[in-house]
Amino acid sequence: MSRDFILRLKELLPDLSISEQEPMSKHTTFRIGGPADLYITPKANQIADVVNLCRQSGVPFFIIGNGSNLLVSDKGIRGVVIEIGKNCREFQVEGPVIKAQAGVALAALAAQACRNGLTGLEFASGIPGCLGGALVMNAGAYGGEMKQVVTEVVCLDEEGREKILLPDELEFGYRHSIFMEKNYIALSATMKLEEGDAQVIRARMDELSAQRRAKQPLEFPSAGSTFKRPEGYFAGKLIMDAGLAGYQVGGACVSEKHCGFVINVGDATAADVKQLMADVDRIVKDKFGVGLEPEVKLIGDF
Repeated sequence: MSRDFILRLKELLPDLSISEQEPMSKHTTFRIGGPADLYITPKANQIADVVNLCRQSGVPFFIIGNGSNLLVSDKGIRGVVIEIGKNCREFQVEGPVIKAQAGVALAALAAQACRNGLTGLEFASGIPGCLGGALVMNAGAYGGEMKQVVTEVVCLDEEGREKILLPDELEFGYRHSIFMEKNYIALSATMKLEEGDAQVIRARMDELSAQRRAKQPLEFPSAGSTFKRPEGYFAGKLIMDAGLAGYQVGGACVSEKHCGFVINVGDATAADVKQLMADVDRIVKDKFGVGLEPEVKLIGDF
C-alpha cells in the first residue's frame, strides 16, 4: 500500500479509523484470514469519500460487515478493507417502520422490533451478521427473509453517488440481490413490519434460538451454512448421506451436529477450509450427481 495513498486518505478524513496489516482473523466469524494492507472503519458520512478515493487511485477495496459469511485467504487481502460495522449502527423506529444503517446487527434489529411490539424480523434474531450483509445475500432463516420486510435501500452506485432502490429494483431471490450483480454498496435500509404482541414475538425468538442451539454447532467458529441449498435438496443432508460427517482437513471439519456447517476446530487455515469444501463438493457430486455451490464468499488470493 503506497504511503501517498494513506497520506491522501488521512488528509481527506483526519479522524478516520485506519490500521495497517490488520489480521482478518480478528474480523471474521471463522477466525481465519491473513492481514489486510489497510483496514478502515468509517463513519456513515465517510464511506463515500473513502470509496471514491479508492476508485480514483486505482486501489482495490472490499466491503465487509460482521465478517460472518467470509473465508479470507491466509495471504490476506491486498488493498483496502472497508468495514461498514461498528461506526454505522444508528437506527430509528417510527410506528411499524424501522430505518437502520447497514452496520446494525440483525440480532439487535430483531430485539428492537420485539421491544416495540413489531413482528416480521423474528427469523433474523439468530443470524450472526449485520444489515448490509443481509441485504446483499437476502439473508433468511426459518421461512423468513429480508425480501419480506425491506421497502427501500439507500446505496452508493458504481459512480459513488447515493441511490435509492425500491423492492422491484433489489432483485431479491434465494441468497441473491442486485448487489451481487452491480458494484453497489448498501448504506441503510427501511423495513416495514407488522404490529404484534411483544410476548408472542419474544417467545418465537426464544423458540428459534433454542432450535439453533440444538441443531447448529454454535460452539465453534464458522461462517454459517457453507453451501447454498441445491434445488430439490438440502446440502447438509447430502453431505451427511455421503458419509462426510466429521470429515476433516487440518483444523477444518464438517460438523457432526449439522453437516451443512464447516467449523474451525482449532487453528484451521483458509487453505484447509477451501480444500475441505472442494473435497465435499467432489464426493457429493460423485455419489449423487449434485453439485454444491458455496454460500461462503472467498476473498483474497487463493
